[in-house]
Amino acid sequence: MFLYNKYSNYLKEKYNEKVYKLPINLPLTCPNRDGTKGVGGCIFCSYVGAGFESYENSYSIAEQLQKNMDYIGKKYKAKKFIAYFQNFSNTYLPPIDFYNNLLEVTQFKNIVGISISTRPDCVSDLHILYAKKIKDEFNIDIMFELGLQSSNDNTLKFLNRGHSVKDFCDCANRIHKYNLEVGAHIILGLFTDTKEDVINTAKLLNEYKIDNVKCHSLYILKDTVLGNMYEKGEITLKSKDEFIDEVITFLCYLNKDCSVQRLLGRAPKEDTLFENWGSSWRKIQLEIENKLMENELYQGKLV
Repeated sequence: MFLYNKYSNYLKEKYNEKVYKLPINLPLTCPNRDGTKGVGGCIFCSYVGAGFESYENSYSIAEQLQKNMDYIGKKYKAKKFIAYFQNFSNTYLPPIDFYNNLLEVTQFKNIVGISISTRPDCVSDLHILYAKKIKDEFNIDIMFELGLQSSNDNTLKFLNRGHSVKDFCDCANRIHKYNLEVGAHIILGLFTDTKEDVINTAKLLNEYKIDNVKCHSLYILKDTVLGNMYEKGEITLKSKDEFIDEVITFLCYLNKDCSVQRLLGRAPKEDTLFENWGSSWRKIQLEIENKLMENELYQGKLV
């Protein structure tokens, strides 16, 4: 029974075998940290960003890829990979440097795609043109993964994102204009968002023809603004059941064509104050899938 359009299945169908993402960690920051848009970053972001499973950024791009490729290739007998520029804002650098970073990836012939995690407010047309150049010259798929988090501008302000929903929409349109893929990162279970906000987020992704989405659950890291609020009892988190209900609602309003990279996230226990209600992400994912089956629900049912 079809429940939702898993990104892993999409990749397997596209490349005729399972494909694995290899994280790359560069010595970057973002405009929300260096004073251009703000300082301190988003209230949920730690000083190390999101690169929990990456190598130190003192290693070159090629060194990180080779180390990850050797490990994952041996462990899973993998032969095809996607280079994933993961941590911080990977277009927050001069376009020519961005181009050279992508160019370094192309020396690996078993890398079939490049995924670039970034903010929607720091992707220039020249960044996109350089990505298009790499795609055309080396026959390699390119995707920009844009941090959105919510379709509610008030939530974005509360999270100290430093960009608007309009910034996301504009960026997605400009990337699609050059026939490149667009992914979105969202957070479900936000205590600032209503079920209507969740539905609106799904509808927004549909309207702008977002190719895939990565759903994060709200985990709270130590030594962050959100962490301090949590420890002071200033916020009330949603329950696991409420989160599961939001995930299912989101999927029901999301177009079937949009593949889902994951339903919830995780972080190292030693770095967190709260993560997935003390349960494993696999167990919660199974609960979501079981509830979908029990209620005969699936991605796109309410579109």
